[in-house]
Amino acid sequence: METLKVAFFCWESLYTDRVGGLASAATHLAETLARDHEIHFFTRGDRDMEIKGVHYHCCRPSGGDIVDYCRSMSHMMLEQFREVDEPKFDILHFHDWHAVEALHQLQERATVFSYHSTEYGRNGGSFGDWWEFREISGKEWYGGLVAQRVIVVSHTLKNEVKWLYKVPDEKITVIPNGVVPAEFRADLDPGSVKAGYGIHPYAPLILFCGRMVYQKGPDTLADAIPFVLQDNADARFIFIGEGHMRRWLTERTSGLPVQFLGWLPDSEYVRLLNASNIVVIPSRNEPFGLVLLEAWSAEKCVVATDVGGLSENIDNFKDGVKVYTKPDSVAWGINYCLEERDRMRILGKEGRRKVERYFRWESIARRAADLYRGVSV
Repeated sequence: METLKVAFFCWESLYTDRVGGLASAATHLAETLARDHEIHFFTRGDRDMEIKGVHYHCCRPSGGDIVDYCRSMSHMMLEQFREVDEPKFDILHFHDWHAVEALHQLQERATVFSYHSTEYGRNGGSFGDWWEFREISGKEWYGGLVAQRVIVVSHTLKNEVKWLYKVPDEKITVIPNGVVPAEFRADLDPGSVKAGYGIHPYAPLILFCGRMVYQKGPDTLADAIPFVLQDNADARFIFIGEGHMRRWLTERTSGLPVQFLGWLPDSEYVRLLNASNIVVIPSRNEPFGLVLLEAWSAEKCVVATDVGGLSENIDNFKDGVKVYTKPDSVAWGINYCLEERDRMRILGKEGRRKVERYFRWESIARRAADLYRGVSV
């Protein structure tokens, strides 16, 4: 099978500037593809490098706002791209809107544009009326318009981009995100980890990990805490992540058994993930939800809202519990799982089985490579 020369354009990676789940998804896809293909990754950073077979070309853009900043980034990426475009790249893969101006300049080439989310979704399924929202949404529309093929991470996101941006159905391919299960499974004593955070070793620990923004619904979980405590007074809660809602949530939950830890090193996140009893994903809009795969990799019981990729990937009461985006429903799901420890264990193990069957990067990379070969200009 022919070896392809592929260019990734993505504003974050695991080894340079890192913002959210996009860094993990794009980096792992690139690394898996690099086992059989030549992969160049154009991103932000301070120095070029080669890691796990992927060639990273880094730039340091500037700008007065996020749109101007990404315009600068696109032009710098283009300069670096042209330096290594001999022999020519077979496929150019653009991840989200940030490098759309580079896509515009290269639209005569074989191009793929991935929607990992939309600005509409990042605003919790609502339309913003400010300048930035309109600018970013316009770039998302343009990316779907000019790219030869479009990838989305779930069927829900496929319907969203068809509705928002009129991308033709035949142009879109659904390829989910993946996970490296071993990265999120740790052999440890949960009680000792809990004790390090002042939690009794036998107390149930409920974990949230994500951005503290409206889309991710941390307020829904915060408002569910009193309902959980009515049935499980010893339950304890930890929130991992940053965002503009964090201070407000800290004040809102004053006096409740909850800790807000901000962003943690990956190693500490994995320790808490494996020490937890339940992982709650209370998103209002979720195109995929990488935290779901991470929790399943650790064989953890998941309670998640019945939205987007979460709804698609969870088989209710088999490998997780789906709830409404309401505090009392989230609390019901948590209390239902806490009624029986065996139930939590079974749900977590079924989730791990699903990860092994459907969400390993090896199979996902093969699907991406097959799509690349079908792109023509």
